[in-house]
Amino acid sequence: MAPPAGGVYAALATPRPQNAVEVDVAALFDYIDAISTKGVNGLVLFGSTGEFVHFDVEERLRVLMLAKRRCRIPLLVNVAHSTLAGAVELAEDAIEADVAGLLLMPPYYFHYNSGQIAEFYRQFVREVDGKKPLYLYNIPQFTDAIPWEVMEELLGSGAVAGIKDSSGDWELFERLRALREEHPFQLIVGNDVIYRRARSAGADGIVSGVAAAVPELLVALEQAIVAKDESRADELDARLQEFLRWLNQFPATVGIKLAAKARGWKFGHTAVPYDERTTELKREFDLWFKEWLPLVDAISK
Repeated sequence: MAPPAGGVYAALATPRPQNAVEVDVAALFDYIDAISTKGVNGLVLFGSTGEFVHFDVEERLRVLMLAKRRCRIPLLVNVAHSTLAGAVELAEDAIEADVAGLLLMPPYYFHYNSGQIAEFYRQFVREVDGKKPLYLYNIPQFTDAIPWEVMEELLGSGAVAGIKDSSGDWELFERLRALREEHPFQLIVGNDVIYRRARSAGADGIVSGVAAAVPELLVALEQAIVAKDESRADELDARLQEFLRWLNQFPATVGIKLAAKARGWKFGHTAVPYDERTTELKREFDLWFKEWLPLVDAISK
C-alpha cells in the first residue's frame, strides 16, 4: 500500500472544555477547517501535540470518527497505547474510519527492553495485516526510544511504511537515511528544530507541532527547500527557531495552544493550571507573538 505521508503534516492540538476530560468537538471542527486551508499536506490526530494520554480509548475513538468525516485532506492517527490490545483496538477503528495511515509508539509509561518492544511491534503488525500504512513513532522525550535493531528489522523487512522520528538526533537521522538506501521507506521528521537541515538532506517530510499553530511558516519553508531557495529557507528557518525557543520555555504543547488561541482558535483551557511564573510568561509570549506573526506572514507569501 502506497504510503501517504510527505511534505508538511500538522500535528493537531486538541481543544478541551474547562475542567473536562472530553474533547471540544465543535472547536476541533473549526480548527481542522482552519488548518486545512493553509496548504498543509495532511493532519495528525492524537499525537503528542494532541495530548492523547489525557483521553481514554472511547473518547479517542469517538473523536476519530467525527474528525475523519470532517477532514478533507489526508489524516494520520496515532494509535499508541500502554497495551497491545488497546493499540490494536484503536487501529481497527482507525482502519474502519479509512484514515490515511497509522502512527505507533512503543508501549508507554513503563520501561521495556529491546526484545519486548520488538515483539510488541511484531504482534501489532500481524494484527493490522497491512490494511493501512504504519509508521513507527520514535519520541524518546516521552517514552522508551525504539531500539535501533527494532527499527532496522521492521523498516528493513518492509513490515512498516516508514518512521516518524521526533528525537532530533542527527546521528540517528543519518543512520536511517543510510538504511533507506538499502530498503526504501518513508523517513519523516517529527522535530521542527532539525527540519530545514533534514529535509534538505533527503527527509520525505515532517509531522510538525508548529504547523498546528503557524502552518503557513512550515508550508513556506517546505516550498523554499523544495525550490532550493536557500536564502528564503534560511530566513524562514530563523523565524521557526525563534518560535521554538519560546515553546521550550513552556510545558509541552502549552505554547502551541497559546499561539493557536492568539489566532482566534478555541484553545482556552489546558490540562494543568498555570503557576504565577507561567502566567507571566504567557503574557510576555502573547505580546511577542502579536509582533512576530505579521513578520512571518510577510515572508510566507
